[in-house]
Amino acid sequence: MRPVTQLLHNKFVVVLGDSIQRSVYKDLVLILQRDSYLSLSQLKSKGEFAFEQDCLVEGGRLGQMNNGTKYREVRQYRTDHHLIRFYFVTQVFSRYMESILADFEQGIKPDLVIVNSCVWDISRYSREWDSEYRENLNTFFRKLKTILPEESLVVWNMTMPLGKKIVGGFLVPEIAHMGPTLRFDVIEANYFGATLANEFGFDVLDLHFQFRFSLQHRMHDGVHWNSVAHRKITCLLLEHVAQAWGVELPKLDQINPDKHPPLPENHSWQMATSSAPAPARYQDPYSRQRCFYPPVMPAIHYNNGPVWTQGQRMRQFNGFGSQYCHDDLPPHMTAGYQSFERENFYRGASNAPAAPYWPVNNLVMKQKRRRPHAGERLHPYRY
Repeated sequence: MRPVTQLLHNKFVVVLGDSIQRSVYKDLVLILQRDSYLSLSQLKSKGEFAFEQDCLVEGGRLGQMNNGTKYREVRQYRTDHHLIRFYFVTQVFSRYMESILADFEQGIKPDLVIVNSCVWDISRYSREWDSEYRENLNTFFRKLKTILPEESLVVWNMTMPLGKKIVGGFLVPEIAHMGPTLRFDVIEANYFGATLANEFGFDVLDLHFQFRFSLQHRMHDGVHWNSVAHRKITCLLLEHVAQAWGVELPKLDQINPDKHPPLPENHSWQMATSSAPAPARYQDPYSRQRCFYPPVMPAIHYNNGPVWTQGQRMRQFNGFGSQYCHDDLPPHMTAGYQSFERENFYRGASNAPAAPYWPVNNLVMKQKRRRPHAGERLHPYRY
């Protein structure tokens, strides 16, 4: 997709986070090469030696495969004019994250950082996760602000809606008791992450809001999402980046209309055949038909969701009710949302210095940044 390759021409893109962020990385790598969707096996695979001409740098199958907090995976896709790197992290700030930030400090600085760390933070380290998570967020954002140049664009992805019932490898027996309420904890943690990212001058992409009515694209484990959802995430991210850099980007669902024509309202799912397309009954987001094409989901403008303003409280967001995952918030959760105090929240558990306050940063999209110079080839990298 030529507009995408031009947008990221000579750019160093870093994706930080969990398995959802790994699929964000994979779809970005795929869209730079061809107009197709991730397969089910590609979405489910982790730690493989190679994916679509990328390489495994650290961890994964080079080390020990497990579902623990010490699992590591660093992947990289590199061409003459593109460099995309992924780090699997289970905590927003840790010794491992310090080593990643040291890579940025000592080497070339990323032009774009796409980051999220939430579900592991609030489930695997402590039952009383809120104070530690807020402190780690504060430390991470402060160090990132110090290390990266002003022209670097940082996008904090808010965590997507979780299901009522979570199954699979993520929910190990030790935290099985958290399954029923984890989706509510994510909403509270999203508030912490988005508000603090905004205070530090970073951009916020509210994927929880964007996908609140797209739950049919969530997989049966209650955590992960299918290839259609991940292509929509890619469209949202690229549209956000283009606007931040002042680049006019055509709608991604219209870049190649001959291959993926726009679908009308109340469309039927179709399979590509050698003759005219024949309607096929949709039963599962992942068809086993080899020529099955999922529907194209158009890019949505980045700020269709609620705008984050300075000092905004959770009680102003009534949208976190029954429309989120079709569940009402329990009374004990609702009461807690109205007790956040600005001073205590920003200082965290250890009374760390409050985040800097900039009056201009009152929107999800920050001031347009100077687009990094793309006239030279990529510099050599550590990996």
